[in-house]
Amino acid sequence: MIKCVATDMDGTLVNSEQKISVENSKAIKAAQREGVEVIVATGRSYEEAAFLLKEAGIETFLICINGAEVRNKKGEKLEAFGMSLDKIKAVEEVFNKHELYFEVYTSDGTYSNDYDKALSVVMDIYMSASLKNQYDELLKAAKKRFEEGKVKLIEEYEPLFQDSNILIYKMLAFSFDDEKLNRAREELKSFHGIAVSSSGKENIEVNSEEAQKGIALEKFVKSRGISLQETMAIGDNYNDLSMFHKAGRAVAMGNAPDEIKRHAHVVTKTNDEHGVAEAIESIFKPV
Repeated sequence: MIKCVATDMDGTLVNSEQKISVENSKAIKAAQREGVEVIVATGRSYEEAAFLLKEAGIETFLICINGAEVRNKKGEKLEAFGMSLDKIKAVEEVFNKHELYFEVYTSDGTYSNDYDKALSVVMDIYMSASLKNQYDELLKAAKKRFEEGKVKLIEEYEPLFQDSNILIYKMLAFSFDDEKLNRAREELKSFHGIAVSSSGKENIEVNSEEAQKGIALEKFVKSRGISLQETMAIGDNYNDLSMFHKAGRAVAMGNAPDEIKRHAHVVTKTNDEHGVAEAIESIFKPV
């Protein structure tokens, strides 16, 4: 019997219109009423995840930034794992070497050192994912990341890296040049003490090796008296694999790459077809 459901956000719980569907929201609330523990596990920062959940009326625990933070239903921080300075500098060198734009996720928020590139990247991602391709609305959404303080602009990252009061949670690089991404990814794989993943074909995510969704999920279910065998993990990309490898039931989204699907026990519908709702509803159906 499944007693805990862990779901990713982008490409999973969130559809291509950057919303949580009514169907997914209803399914989560129904599971919670039945006593099933639901936790959202995302690469997003708490600030960028919380507003979508609030909009959908969902209250859950949150694994943020791939496991760098764990938050309770009130948004209070329970755990945090940052990267060491030597690893930060080494990763920065690789990103710069391969000319990759990157953002830095920290305990003081998310930072960018290039407003134009930040807008361009987000617009490209939104446009490729959107069903309606409404340029003006998408541009407004991209700018809101800065206007609402979800991303802060900084001239250079060095002062941030040197601030001992700030934890560096994640370095997130973007490019639509597959060769650059692949070369950087291969180089990073030789580094010890970091976790290299991605939440989409156009990015590389680097965290401390302690900051992984699967590790955070294992700790969470143990704290709730639930076994991993009684846990279902739902996701669509490489940063979800650490959960897939631990959960008793791994569910890949219909829109996930084939490689991700091969690591799953079950494949559900796409994120535009309310695949999370279908996966949750399946745990209450008689076998």
